[in-house]
Amino acid sequence: MRQDPTTHDGSFKLYSVFTGLFVSTLIISNVASSAKIIAFGPFVFPGGALIFPISFIFGDILTEVYGYERSRKVIWTGFFCLVLATLNFYIVQIIPGASFWNNQAAYDSIFSIVPRVVLGSMSAYFLGEFCNSWVLSKMKYRAEGKRGASQAWRFIASTVVGEAVDSVVVLVIGFSGVLSIQQMIQVGGSLYVFKVLYEIIATPLSTRVANWVKRVEGVDQIDTPETTNYNPFASLSVAAKASAEANPH
Repeated sequence: MRQDPTTHDGSFKLYSVFTGLFVSTLIISNVASSAKIIAFGPFVFPGGALIFPISFIFGDILTEVYGYERSRKVIWTGFFCLVLATLNFYIVQIIPGASFWNNQAAYDSIFSIVPRVVLGSMSAYFLGEFCNSWVLSKMKYRAEGKRGASQAWRFIASTVVGEAVDSVVVLVIGFSGVLSIQQMIQVGGSLYVFKVLYEIIATPLSTRVANWVKRVEGVDQIDTPETTNYNPFASLSVAAKASAEANPH
């Protein structure tokens, strides 16, 4: 069921759907994390923790079905949409409100921009998602695309790595000097365990959805070292080259 990598994304029925869902979960999770801190017993999490792990699940499905290079396009799409959303929140924050609007303090408390936290969040997303996709792609190649336990393991293992990178980066960049080492370990550890358990619980459903998408799309891409460029920035250079060729003057 493997498909020629040169096939256009537009020929797929569900690729754009997963792109939209991926971007939506990413932006919603960032807004929810700013809006409220929630508690489950002794564990305390930002509100976005409820939905953010789903972005890694969608990332797994995208890489499992369509391959690393198509997944890379979705990761970059999510990154630019997150930048756009952040800029919009900031611009709205600094523009003076209407004379009858008295909720600036409430807006500031939820949408205020802390540069290092934003940098940490975006860096964590970028590195975590690419690590997640890279690990799953490599594991699928080595397993020759086998399903069952092998497929479930690569879904879990890729998330274990991706979420670890995400958690470490956001804490180190965003909260070094703000939280003590002990607090960073406590917060990061709790959040990491929660997100990995989330993935493990969701894996039976995630693999079934992935296999269903393969049947619908008629594709089950296995990336090979000879044909796959794992450079995260490759899609940008290709897009820039195509733009230059289309507009030589």
